[in-house]
Amino acid sequence: MESVAERVAELTGREVDSTTSLGASHEWHLHRAVLDDGRALFVKAVPSGRGSAHLTGVFRAEALGLDWLGRSFGSPVPEVVGWDTRTLVTSWVEQREPTPHAAASFGHQLAAMHLAGAETFGASWDGFIGPLPLDNTPAQEWPRFYAEQRLAPYLRKAADRGALTPGDVRLVEKVVDAVEELAGPPEAPARIHGDLWSGNVLWQDEGAVVIDPAAHGGHREADLAMLALFGLPYLDRVRDAYNEAAPLASGWRARIPLHQLHPLLVHVCLFGAAYRTTTLDAARAALHGGG
Repeated sequence: MESVAERVAELTGREVDSTTSLGASHEWHLHRAVLDDGRALFVKAVPSGRGSAHLTGVFRAEALGLDWLGRSFGSPVPEVVGWDTRTLVTSWVEQREPTPHAAASFGHQLAAMHLAGAETFGASWDGFIGPLPLDNTPAQEWPRFYAEQRLAPYLRKAADRGALTPGDVRLVEKVVDAVEELAGPPEAPARIHGDLWSGNVLWQDEGAVVIDPAAHGGHREADLAMLALFGLPYLDRVRDAYNEAAPLASGWRARIPLHQLHPLLVHVCLFGAAYRTTTLDAARAALHGGG
C-alpha cells in the first residue's frame, strides 16, 4: 500500500524527509510534508482503498481551480506542486494573525482576482464544493445559472435526505423562481473562489492566501457574502478596500442573503437540519431584499 510520503515523492520528484498528520476533512486526510531540500508542503490524500468513486474528480477540480485563480494579478492562492486523482500537493502557507492592514490588502487582492474575469459563468472543468459535485456547465446569464446550477440541485438533495420539509422547499423555490428580479444589475462573470468562508482565508503580513476553492466564473458578490456568513476578522476593512478597487453595484447589501443561500443549502446537504433555520431565514431575507 503506497504511503503519503511515496505519493508526494512521485508527484514532486523529490525525496520526502517527513510527513505529519493534520487530521481529516470530509473523506480525505491532511498532512504536512517536508522535502529533502527543506521545502514544506501541504497534502490532501484519499487513503488507499477508501473514498467514494465520485471523489476522483475532487483534486482535479481543486488543482485546475487554483491554477486558474493563480493567473490573476497578485492572486492570493497557494502554488499547486502536483496532483493526481487521490492526492493534491500545494505549497505550505504559514499563517499570521489578522490585522487591519492585512485585511485592507486582502480586499485589494480579492478585487484584482475578481476583475481578472471569466469567459462565462461556470467553468470548463467539472466542479466540486467540498465532496459534493458542482455543476459548472458554462452559461451566459447569471440569474438562471444561479437558480438552476447553484440553488435547485442542492435544494433537491436537501429535500431528498429529509433535512427540509415540503413547506421549506416551497419557500426556497420562491427564491429560485424570482432570481431574475432579485439579482440586481447585470454583472460580467468574475473569477471567484466559490467557497470563501473564513476558514479558507489564511492571513499573511500583507493580505491573505485563500485555499480550498470551488473556483468558477460567478458573481463577485458571492465571495463577499460567503465571507460574511460565518464571520471574518476585519470584514469591514476588507469590503471597504474592495470597494475602493472595484465598487460594488447599488443594493449589494440587500443581496447578501441571496448569495448566502447557495452555501447554506450545501451545508444542509452535508450536515443536515442543523442549518435549516439559517437557510430559511436567508430565503425569506432574499425575497424581502435583505430585510
